[in-house]
Amino acid sequence: MRLGVAMCFIGHGACGIITKPIWCNYFAVFGIGHDHAYQLMPWVGSFDILLGVITLIYPIRVIPAWLVFWGILTALLRPLSGEPFAEFIERTGNFGTPLMLLGLVGFDLGNRKRWFTRIVPSRHADSWTIEKISMGLRIVVFLLLAGHGWLYIIHKKSLMDQLHAIHVDNAFVIASTLGLFEITAAFFVLLKPVRSLILILLFWKMASELFYPKYELFEWIERGGSYASLLALWIITHQRSKPFSGIHVG
Repeated sequence: MRLGVAMCFIGHGACGIITKPIWCNYFAVFGIGHDHAYQLMPWVGSFDILLGVITLIYPIRVIPAWLVFWGILTALLRPLSGEPFAEFIERTGNFGTPLMLLGLVGFDLGNRKRWFTRIVPSRHADSWTIEKISMGLRIVVFLLLAGHGWLYIIHKKSLMDQLHAIHVDNAFVIASTLGLFEITAAFFVLLKPVRSLILILLFWKMASELFYPKYELFEWIERGGSYASLLALWIITHQRSKPFSGIHVG
């Protein structure tokens, strides 16, 4: 989960450093023009990467908490700038994964100091926590898959470019089929998660995110929260199928 959070920060930050042009649309929501947007992008990106690195070497609760807010905000900027609402839903992994991480280690809202102390994997999650996190992960995975499937069905340009780049025949038909597959799979995960299906979806998600015509590496890394949620759900589904004895978290 920490790795997924770090990947979200680092991938998103890298897009800022390389000054991804579409970000200008998101800055424009706040009334910031192109010139100022290009000046701000590297600063925003560098801050994201710094938080991602800190998450890897010295994890503290305040960083995933910030990513919950930051992930929701940056995802919302897409529909606010005129893109389909599915763009927001598809990025649920960006803010859902850090939220699940906080649920695992404990929010400790009444203890401000603990928000800035290192998260130590020194406790066991009880059965109630496991059930809660399991349901949360199912919702996160449902949303990110359904959102991505929706984008396939409406033939999002970048997804169509991916199919064309690998010389897929009947790209529009294939995109619609893939969209129906992902949405159907999302409902299966939500209603009755099966470990074999979750594992297939994990590999599918990791593979399908590799085909962006531009910025493919950074786009792939930014979806780290999606991969982490699928992997965590696969692990936790196995734990729930055995007699409960507690699992280490942190």
